[in-house]
Amino acid sequence: MQLQIKASGHGLAEEVARGLPLPLALRLHDRMEPLEATWRALERENGLSLHQSYDWCRAWVETHGCPLLVVEGLCDDRTQFILPFEVVRQGPLRTARFIATDFSNINTGLYTEAFRASSLSSQEFHRALGDIRAALAGACDILLFERVPLDWRGRESPFAGLPSVLNQNASFQLELFESFERTLEQINAKRRRKRARSSERRLAALGGHEHVVAEAGAEARALLDLFFHQKAARFEAMGLPDVFRDERTRDFFRRLVSTPAADGNYLLQLHALRLKGEHDGHIAAITGLSRKGDHVICQFGSIDDSVAADASPGDYLFHIAIEKLCEEGVRLFDFGIGDQLYKRSWCPIETAQHDLFWPVTLAGRAAATMHRAKAATKRLIKQNPQVYSFVQRLRFGKAEVASAGGEPD
Repeated sequence: MQLQIKASGHGLAEEVARGLPLPLALRLHDRMEPLEATWRALERENGLSLHQSYDWCRAWVETHGCPLLVVEGLCDDRTQFILPFEVVRQGPLRTARFIATDFSNINTGLYTEAFRASSLSSQEFHRALGDIRAALAGACDILLFERVPLDWRGRESPFAGLPSVLNQNASFQLELFESFERTLEQINAKRRRKRARSSERRLAALGGHEHVVAEAGAEARALLDLFFHQKAARFEAMGLPDVFRDERTRDFFRRLVSTPAADGNYLLQLHALRLKGEHDGHIAAITGLSRKGDHVICQFGSIDDSVAADASPGDYLFHIAIEKLCEEGVRLFDFGIGDQLYKRSWCPIETAQHDLFWPVTLAGRAAATMHRAKAATKRLIKQNPQVYSFVQRLRFGKAEVASAGGEPD
């Protein structure tokens, strides 16, 4: 499927003067392949999310077989943005949402700096969507842009003018410097160094440890399978559902860790804390990191505290991984979405994320209203620890549920 409809030409002279060469036109695609070259060119921009990169999206599409709605925006036949959606059905409702959103920590879409900087980008986008509403209605009831920071690294999103609601979860970041000491000064360096020394002593008493960075391929897949095992056990102990249980989702992550790094960037790289001595080979902690430009995102983490629990292996793994990343030129370490105590202990930066939407049909308008209400309710619940714990017990039928912040997730 490919459709192109141009927005109306009103105010053309003003648009030319302000940086948009022609009114915005939209094309709709149901396949990724025709856009690959353009897509890869757009994703090179440092400030755009890894989660909209071509290879990340392709891995999800090939493992899940989801129907696609890729929105391409053009001015003067030059692509200005790409918004990769998958269409998800919930009963009769068809929601177009960013590909793999359930495992995204931040979404920006892909766009050119010229489009972002144009003062008319939001106005033109609204107009163009309106012009192709009938075509969109054939594919979905609502466009849902979840987990979008309206301001990211000092840049306002060009889609910020869409209707939106504050997501119930923020994301948390730590700015990195070439000097690890300077990095730690943001978060009480004395306390951080003391915690690291304590972990080192306790691990040394057991025979020592090593920091493992798995090679893409068989080594990484083996470590990933261990992560799935550790995380499943942890979820069961906490009375929570295993979000990694679905075999298609596991295959998605296997594809990511099998993709070699390119130009210093990697879709998913696994780091682990492996013990020596008496417990030689025991993996005490695992974390999965993704890098695009100078931005690294922690996608997940797990611990096996059957050995060396008092050494805080998960926290110590972050310590040594972040120190390494400082030396490698990373300037922002992102612990991702979700408010947990261990993230706050590392991060002086809290980034609000929003869910943006564009109702296409009457059903989509009703869904937008429901989404606003659900997000507001979830925020209220999560702001009250007692209520949140009670709701968790109701949901999963457990007498006790571990509080948020118990471990990296």
